[in-house]
Amino acid sequence: MVYIKNQYIRYIRKKPLSLIAPISVLLLVYFYFFAAHGSSSSSSGNKYSYKKKSRGLFAKNRDSVILKNLPKNHISHYDLNKLSTSADSLAKKEEVLILTPMSRFTPQYWDNIQKLTYEHSLISLGFILPRNKDGDVALKHLEEAIKDAKAANQLKYKKITILRQDTNSLNSQLEKDRHALNVQKERRSMMALARNSLLFTTIAPTTSWILWLDADIVETPAGLIQDLTSHNKPVISANVYQRYEDESTQQPSIRPYDFNNWVESEEGLKIAAGLADDEIVVEGYAEMATYRPLMAHFYDAKGDVHTEMQLDGVGGGAVMVKADVHRDGAMFPSFPFYHLIETEGFAKMAKRLGYEVFGLPNYLVYHFNE
Repeated sequence: MVYIKNQYIRYIRKKPLSLIAPISVLLLVYFYFFAAHGSSSSSSGNKYSYKKKSRGLFAKNRDSVILKNLPKNHISHYDLNKLSTSADSLAKKEEVLILTPMSRFTPQYWDNIQKLTYEHSLISLGFILPRNKDGDVALKHLEEAIKDAKAANQLKYKKITILRQDTNSLNSQLEKDRHALNVQKERRSMMALARNSLLFTTIAPTTSWILWLDADIVETPAGLIQDLTSHNKPVISANVYQRYEDESTQQPSIRPYDFNNWVESEEGLKIAAGLADDEIVVEGYAEMATYRPLMAHFYDAKGDVHTEMQLDGVGGGAVMVKADVHRDGAMFPSFPFYHLIETEGFAKMAKRLGYEVFGLPNYLVYHFNE
């Protein structure tokens, strides 16, 4: 047995924790207050590293970030005050975002946007599809169309984004089912949520214009984007018609389709005033006659296609919106907003923000005929 004379060493041997404990506390205090806090060295699998440097408890810039090995132009700066929206959008190379909620894929829709003469490198496309069987089928056909266009070297768009809805949608997309009056509030609320998801996900700092184009719009003038932006309006809607065969004459003819482009009426205001807070006015149904002037009925085959009329409500068939209108907060209400919802609620919201809303009664685009 070895006898140790030093009383401190004897004490430590008997109670080692009496030394380890204070040393551990001192080390923890040192690393917490004085060592580099939050830094991490880049591993072999990391492309870049983000480190924070600390100069101690009382030093300045304790959490300043040190960026190392970052790619060129990692941080981008945008001055949205310099983003133009003009009547000469193509010449000024203003970027356009075409947004389409799609529950079914119509080949004529895709063929039509492929024929648009606006420079495709300035166009981004955005789609949102429901998570149901119809959406699965539409997604398959959309992806096939994109792949075929790419294989044929006909895919020149700046960007294409495809989203799947994280919200509900109607089970049936048949025209008679989705246009039934009793499902309008539910259906349009679902559509509003889908439109907002699509908009907020795809809008970029370089986007000047947003064209809302329904998936059932199968025919437009090739210069659709230039034609609509040439008016340089915050919100402007084309007139949606439909081609069909007139049974009485056995001849091709056209008829109005979208009745959501309208001017408010006294009767419409009276109906709204008598509704509960959670009820909406729905246009185009005999059960709720508003007697609003509908742009669909102002079409003049011999009139100037550039004729404008001010509107209070718009549909979603073919509507050009300055991106700043959306950036300023105009979205698609999924709830009754002044007794309006979805696209008509959007028009009301845009007007409440101080923007004017217009339509082109003699400028026709065509909806698919089921």
